[in-house]
Amino acid sequence: MIRPFVAWCFAALVGSPIAQATDPLPSFNVDLSESSVSGLSSGAYMAGQFHVAFSAHLIGAAIIAGGPYHCADGQLTTALSRCMQTGFGAPDPSELLDKAESFAQTGAIDALANLTDDRVYIFSGTEDHTVTQSVVDKTVAFYRLLGLPEASIRYVDDRPAGHAFVTENQGPSCGTTNSPFINDCDYDQAGDLFQHIYGPLDPPSETPSGQLIEFDQSAFLANPKRHGLNDTGFIYLPTDCASGAACRVHIAFHGCKQTTELIGDQFRTKTGYRRWADANDIIVLFPEAHATLSNPNSCWDWWGYDDPNYATKSGRQMRAVHAMLLRLAGMSPPVSNCEERTAANWQHWQAGRASLCAWWWFCAVGSGDQLGLAWATTTLFETGNGQFNANGCDP
Repeated sequence: MIRPFVAWCFAALVGSPIAQATDPLPSFNVDLSESSVSGLSSGAYMAGQFHVAFSAHLIGAAIIAGGPYHCADGQLTTALSRCMQTGFGAPDPSELLDKAESFAQTGAIDALANLTDDRVYIFSGTEDHTVTQSVVDKTVAFYRLLGLPEASIRYVDDRPAGHAFVTENQGPSCGTTNSPFINDCDYDQAGDLFQHIYGPLDPPSETPSGQLIEFDQSAFLANPKRHGLNDTGFIYLPTDCASGAACRVHIAFHGCKQTTELIGDQFRTKTGYRRWADANDIIVLFPEAHATLSNPNSCWDWWGYDDPNYATKSGRQMRAVHAMLLRLAGMSPPVSNCEERTAANWQHWQAGRASLCAWWWFCAVGSGDQLGLAWATTTLFETGNGQFNANGCDP
């Protein structure tokens, strides 16, 4: 047994491995082939890489203040110098397309041909000095190189907006770049992106009548906070969808510093997503990121702070959110072959494959198999559901 005071101190330093009890994510009558994604800032990068990686399930994306796919190339310095500002050169869409093609050839992402009939909304404010327009311009160029026709790409670059999600009447003045990063620009961005992706829609609800539902994200990634994902996420569920109507899913990724812990429910309630979703039978999935030592601003993993495979289907955060999408449609993630991983137990713990189950005594996440002391070397097997055990490939 762990001594209570020692356990409390250890949990305070590294984060408790036990998630708070929250309801599981339910399933509904979802048309998976009508799914789409959007995001701001780090959420824009996450939306872009999710769109490219899981294109078989998506029909469109909205990228607000974000650069092209795999821009950071797994390097924080590149993320800061090339993918936000361009003092050291702008992203090269041709090189990034080559990278995407190499991923597609190995199956790390879906076939790029899936993207050619998608619709993409891209936004950059003229007062955005965080992710400059010269970076966002390259996102447009990347999608053109993928073969999307001009009519499928909507690029809004003439609004005097700071680094923010913009609205008709919510938040501070349009040119502001400050928390909560939701600005009043007399412009309905949620409506514009939804209608570009889905075509003509019914007018938005004045007062949304659906529900905001909190759900357990740890069901999709073990020890989520260790990997930049919060224990809980949210969905907005329109009344008709709750009653069994056929509905679509839109995934909305918040930006850095926009988590519930920092701005409450403003990203979900003030951006306009709910009003349009409510009137048009669209379930909105709001996954939640979390701060870590390597990610103090609660950003999404778009440069590899948690996983070198961050921009592919096997990336931890990517795989978790995709599993959420599948769960909403009543489906399970595909089962893959187990992967063998040998390391010291403390390394397994750092990677999220093991949890502390006694004083410096570790157990496999998933099966609970005892592994031994921190410095012991153990072979773990990652199963198709993302859990780990020490006894072979069967979960």
